[in-house]
Amino acid sequence: MKREALPQTDSIQELAQFWDTHDVADFGGELEEVTEPVFERRTVIALDLDSAEAQAVNKLAESQGIADAELIRGWVREKISASEV
Repeated sequence: MKREALPQTDSIQELAQFWDTHDVADFGGELEEVTEPVFERRTVIALDLDSAEAQAVNKLAESQGIADAELIRGWVREKISASEV
């Protein structure tokens, strides 16, 4: 019986689903030990917006087909990039 290949993804959810249904012992020869963290940790920052601001952000995000947090994260990245010049 041919076994499934190891997933080539950085998605924690996809990896968790894979290992929930597979035994690590079956892949021993293909795995390597790592000493450094593999996944980047994130820091959550609470953001207080008034209702009108939150609705405006939501509308903009919806129009771009992305989540509110992703839109705001993009704005923060733009501001950081602009200030690094």
